[in-house]
Amino acid sequence: MATPGEPCAGRGVWNHTEPAAAHLLNLCFLRTAGVWVPPMYLWILGPVYLLYIYRRGRGYLRMSALFKAKMVIGATLLVLSTSRVAVSLWKIQRRMPEAPEFLIHPTVWLITMTLALFIIHVERKKGVQASGVLFGYWLLCCILPATSIAQQASGGGFQSDPFLHLSTYLCLTLVVTQFLLSCFADQPPFFPKEPQQSNPCPEAGASFPSKVLFWWISGLVCRGYRRPLRPKDFWSLGKENSSEELVSQLEREWMRNRASFSPSLRHTKAAILERKGGRGAEPQETEAFLRKEGSKRGPLLGAIWQVSRSAFLLGTLSLLISDVFRFTVPKLLSLFLEFIGDPEAPAWKGYLIVVLMFLCACLQTLFDQQHMYRLKLLQMRLRAAITGLVNRKVLALSSASRNTSAVGDVVNLVSVDVQRLIESILYLNGLWLPLVWIVLCFILLWQLLGPSALTAIAVFLGLLPLNFFITKKRNHHQEEQMRQKDARARLSSSILRSARVIKFHGWEEAFLGRVLHIRDQELGALRTSGLLFCMSLVSFHMSTFLVALVVFAVHTLVAEENAMNAEKAFVTLTILHILNKAQAFLPFSIHSIVQARVSFDRLVTFLCLEEVAPGAVDTHPSSCSAGEDCITVRHGTFAWSQESPPCLQRINLTVPQGSLLAVIGPVGAGKSSLLSALLGELSKVEGAVSTKGPVAYVPQEAWLQNASVVENVCFQQELDPPWLEQVLEACALWPDVDRFPAGVHTQVGEQGMNLSGGQKQRLNLARAVYRKAAVYLLDDPLAALDARVGQHVFHQVIGPSGLLQGTTRVLVTHALHILPQADRIVVLVDGVIAEMGSYQELLDRKGVLVDLLGQAGQPGDGGEGETDPPTHAEDSSGNPGGEKSAGSSKRFIKLVPEEDITTSKVQTRVTLDEPEGTGRPAEGDHMPYGRVKAAMYLTYLRAVGVPVGLYMLVLFLCQQVASFCHSYWLSLWADDPIVDGRQVHAALRGWVFGFLGCLQAIGLFASMAMVILGGARASRQLFRRLLWDVVRSPVSFFEQTPTGNLLNRFSKETDTVDVDIPDKLRSLLTYVFGLLEVSLVVVVATPLVLVALLPLFILYAGFQSLYVASSCQLRRLESVRHSSVCSHIAEMFQGSTVIRAFRAQSSFVTQSNAHVDESQRVSFPRLVADRWLAANLELLGNILVLAAAMCAVWSKTYLRAGLVGFSVSTALQVTQTLQWAVRSWTELESGIVAVERMKDYSQTPKEAPWRLPTCAAQPPWPHAGQIEFRGFGLRYGPELPLAVRDVSVRIHPGEKVGIVGRTGAGKSSLAGGLLRLLEAAEGRIWIDGVPIDCVGLHTLRSRITIIPQDPILFPGSLRMNLDLLDEHTDEAIWAALETMQLKALVASLPGQLQYKCIDQGDNLSVGQKQLLCLARTLLRKTQILILDEATAAVDPGTERQIQAALRSWFAQCTVLFIAHRLRSVLDCARVLVMDKGQVAESGSPAQLLAQKGLFYRLAQESGLV
Repeated sequence: MATPGEPCAGRGVWNHTEPAAAHLLNLCFLRTAGVWVPPMYLWILGPVYLLYIYRRGRGYLRMSALFKAKMVIGATLLVLSTSRVAVSLWKIQRRMPEAPEFLIHPTVWLITMTLALFIIHVERKKGVQASGVLFGYWLLCCILPATSIAQQASGGGFQSDPFLHLSTYLCLTLVVTQFLLSCFADQPPFFPKEPQQSNPCPEAGASFPSKVLFWWISGLVCRGYRRPLRPKDFWSLGKENSSEELVSQLEREWMRNRASFSPSLRHTKAAILERKGGRGAEPQETEAFLRKEGSKRGPLLGAIWQVSRSAFLLGTLSLLISDVFRFTVPKLLSLFLEFIGDPEAPAWKGYLIVVLMFLCACLQTLFDQQHMYRLKLLQMRLRAAITGLVNRKVLALSSASRNTSAVGDVVNLVSVDVQRLIESILYLNGLWLPLVWIVLCFILLWQLLGPSALTAIAVFLGLLPLNFFITKKRNHHQEEQMRQKDARARLSSSILRSARVIKFHGWEEAFLGRVLHIRDQELGALRTSGLLFCMSLVSFHMSTFLVALVVFAVHTLVAEENAMNAEKAFVTLTILHILNKAQAFLPFSIHSIVQARVSFDRLVTFLCLEEVAPGAVDTHPSSCSAGEDCITVRHGTFAWSQESPPCLQRINLTVPQGSLLAVIGPVGAGKSSLLSALLGELSKVEGAVSTKGPVAYVPQEAWLQNASVVENVCFQQELDPPWLEQVLEACALWPDVDRFPAGVHTQVGEQGMNLSGGQKQRLNLARAVYRKAAVYLLDDPLAALDARVGQHVFHQVIGPSGLLQGTTRVLVTHALHILPQADRIVVLVDGVIAEMGSYQELLDRKGVLVDLLGQAGQPGDGGEGETDPPTHAEDSSGNPGGEKSAGSSKRFIKLVPEEDITTSKVQTRVTLDEPEGTGRPAEGDHMPYGRVKAAMYLTYLRAVGVPVGLYMLVLFLCQQVASFCHSYWLSLWADDPIVDGRQVHAALRGWVFGFLGCLQAIGLFASMAMVILGGARASRQLFRRLLWDVVRSPVSFFEQTPTGNLLNRFSKETDTVDVDIPDKLRSLLTYVFGLLEVSLVVVVATPLVLVALLPLFILYAGFQSLYVASSCQLRRLESVRHSSVCSHIAEMFQGSTVIRAFRAQSSFVTQSNAHVDESQRVSFPRLVADRWLAANLELLGNILVLAAAMCAVWSKTYLRAGLVGFSVSTALQVTQTLQWAVRSWTELESGIVAVERMKDYSQTPKEAPWRLPTCAAQPPWPHAGQIEFRGFGLRYGPELPLAVRDVSVRIHPGEKVGIVGRTGAGKSSLAGGLLRLLEAAEGRIWIDGVPIDCVGLHTLRSRITIIPQDPILFPGSLRMNLDLLDEHTDEAIWAALETMQLKALVASLPGQLQYKCIDQGDNLSVGQKQLLCLARTLLRKTQILILDEATAAVDPGTERQIQAALRSWFAQCTVLFIAHRLRSVLDCARVLVMDKGQVAESGSPAQLLAQKGLFYRLAQESGLV
């Protein structure tokens, strides 16, 4: 679009004596740029853009009205350009005087318009709905020629050349129309190449302005403001953001890099594929992690770079373009202040500079936000990909690796380390870009101040060591705080998971003291780190001030010809702000990268842990025929890891198809290890193992998914209702299912917390039976069942006539009475097969089996006792499952939805909705909606202290006043008159400027330090209240509340209160007071700006309200979704052995992908909402700068240059302050949600007081141990029936009483009532004449010792576990260990009594843990002892010896034996037989047998009579 004008020649047009910057404002230059820049832009970007859309076509668009309008207007522009070329040629032919530009310019525009029209056509063919390249082209065509066209219109001459004028105006009109059309998006492609999604993201169909300003998310933000967001509000993930695609890409690149780094990996993989032969491929995820020889961080780092380099480089390019505009703004500000100081300058130049400054600021904002969007999106994708790698690795870890990595460590990898790693992506450019900024800043300072700028370098370099020293000291204290935090988290986790045991013994205060001691050390390190951080921030602020002070002082006082003016003062401050940002960004980036490297090393270490060897077991998918050996072990030697000694040696074993093999032996003999070897879980030192047919496995410690009963039983298999009904009946689960609130669809809870131990084990067994496998490996499944249920399960499931008849079964058991029904028996001793054969053959040999039978007495015991279900009514039917109720079948059919074809579909379909009526615990976690209530802010303020809060506000106000005075004084200095080239009061101005800067620094440090100290005080108070509220809760609270919810309060929410809330509060106060200062400065300098300021603040408030309401919901939903990801990883880690045994890895990987995708569906809108806020609020800030500068140009004659510089330079700093103020407010509100969640348990019911001021029980109570129940009854809930009723029994001092009965009869409930775990609903209990409800709980529980069925050890030394209160000598401890036959074991451990037990004592066997708990009881020695199936996990021979030791040790004590093994109570003085919560029979064992009542029937079932 050429425009006429005078030729660009002559000194009046281009004055070479003017500064180079002034040339940019020359009208001739602007006219030339308007002609040539748009064509150059399109010819440079057009070919690249065409190549891009050619390779990434999305289908074609229909010829819409929008496309037709663009083509018609484009064709009209072509006609106009052609006509202007023709007119120019006609004039040349007529030899009329014409400058060459009148022919060249229209020709260039004609060719460029042709290219633009061709691009529009290609975009339709390739499915491009909105074009950014053409949007930029039409925008340039509108803006750049505008100056020359305005000059042409104002210069007249219409009559001299009407065609030129008319064509120019018409062309501009058409270009503006074309630009407006480019602001709209076309229709979606007619036949898209990608499948249409149900709820696609609106970004694909958004216009270009909507994309760059993120307006396409406005609908979601507005919905979040009006109502709570629902799952259907979130868009489906595109293929490029789905976990399956992202993980496969990263995994593929990683494997390729590992193969190149480690050539042996290729041979390993080839060997494995060769061994498979034609037997079918394993699931992909098991092949992805092979042997790691030579694997270091290089392969994974290279893989991450290969999958992310394009997005990262595109984001970096956006950042570089943004920085170009960032450094253009100070130059324009310099020109603007020069214009303000020049009274002769024309007004149009001022307006032009203001517009250019506004455009540069806007472009800086847009490119900066595109940079952030690209990298944030890359972060989201990498988080999904790396989380997927961790998920797959969890399913491949060997047993030794699982022992070295606790479940909390794996969750930390996903929650903390992955997050740190991906956050470092934003700071990678911070390693080099700040150095470029620093160099450019010093160049600009040199141009502005000359040699005086060298002093800035000196001051800057002098302050660097101080900043690095502060950073180093802060890192040291941060590391100390993290160590204390980890120790507190481990201890808190152990306390919460072992709450029942702690309350049994009254240890709450001891553990409370330990936690609070660690907490005080943690907060001390946090306070010191926070104060050092304040010093660091103040030092960065001081660096700007000191550099400015020194530079100004040297510039004005040393050189005589130099004087301070507005341009030098405020342009220097603007440059120093950029320099300060670079100075702060560099060490922060280095620190972030160092942290990321530590996290990356942790990830690589985990991903390179030892895995289960793919070829450890030679598996044959097809089942073997009758007579063949299904299991074969030849010369097998196995170890738990490659470095550990063998745990099984010289194993030779064959198991024929269809036989039942029983594996027995003493505690620690290697029975469970043998099953692990058959599964390939152990490291094979030598030998060969092979199995034929599918394998099902039942672990000793039950593992369940947090899913429904039917999903746990079917376990990724198709739902077969008749077979499921048969399995539940055989496993004696029908009576339990009938009691469940939602039948088979009842959720079992986290780790099956809603079920008793026996129910969990039977559900485990049902899962294996439902599998219809060929080989069953059963690790003591009868241990948690009473005699009758155990016999039923054995006969209906495991035995010769059970459901598993005809399959190969390997049964590990302590129940010796079932051995005659086994086809073969293997006796293990110290990891070696001592003898093997049929039952009769081994009896004839009179070997180890005979010795075991002799130690146990005559065979006939059942299994161990099943604990009472804690949250359900007691089962009074006495039905083990053989005869289910009449309506159960119909009920079952009704509860199975017709559309549920397979449970695997149900399990992999993860949604944001919480299904209703699924029987989840009442105390489950919840997610609040809406804004945080004001009461929560008041709660936090009270925790901080109201005086501290008020003092905090006063300090922030004072430091902001000092900041205002400091900058205002500089404006006065800049406006001082110059006399003989110098300012008279320069020295005074400099001293006062320095004094005000020091005052501001002191106020800044004091205000921020007050926030840190107040935050630490609030953290201490809120944590103590949370800990007190939880510890004072009854046992039922812990049974109904998922441990994960409690741990979330003690870890994530506590960390938010510790770190995030003080940090966001400090940021919010800083930004809010900064905004007040900016508003004051701009209004004082240019009062006219109030006209624009009020609408801007209304828009600002609107954006803030919309964003805060939606962002809080998005953050909460993201937290909930991330929790589900972590819970699923923890679940897979704990059940990886079962998952591998069932070959269900691929299903669990699919579930993991679904959980991560649901998290991504929330994370993506949240990151876009952040960009939406930042882009729009920065634009509002730029409009404020525009308004202030425009008003300054309008009122130029009345304003001082120094005041204008003060106003505009301050307004330039507000662009990012606006969005950070809103974001800080939002993050503060999100943080206050943590306070709300920490207060969740303040209103829950609490236990009775631990100690009473006037206690009826005075030491040495109880001196005799007499217990009397008088009409005692209790219930588990206010609406539930009595679990124990009308119990009236007197137990004499020193009497040994057995308590027996069927499952659910109320045995353990009676013991719980004695310890007041449940308060009496009727009647009372008296001990030595004192009613126990008149005694404090700790007083009562410290005088009674109970040994529960589940052995629990705490993280710490063995000695601490045996003597928690440090009351006994080492000699007494060794004596107790010797009594429990543990002295030799402990003596062989590294460190002996100082041997470190991991959480729950998982580095010891279940039997060893049980014996250690018994040794702890011997040391505690009280007058009353309760044994609740205390010998459940030991072999019968060891049990008899332990019973004898206990009777001798507690000969003078009152002992209550709660037992399912009737043999253990036969020598008791009296036996209480419980039935339906009542004492059905009472008397000596001989009397009860003679009565032939319930006790006699139980004895018959146990084989005693």
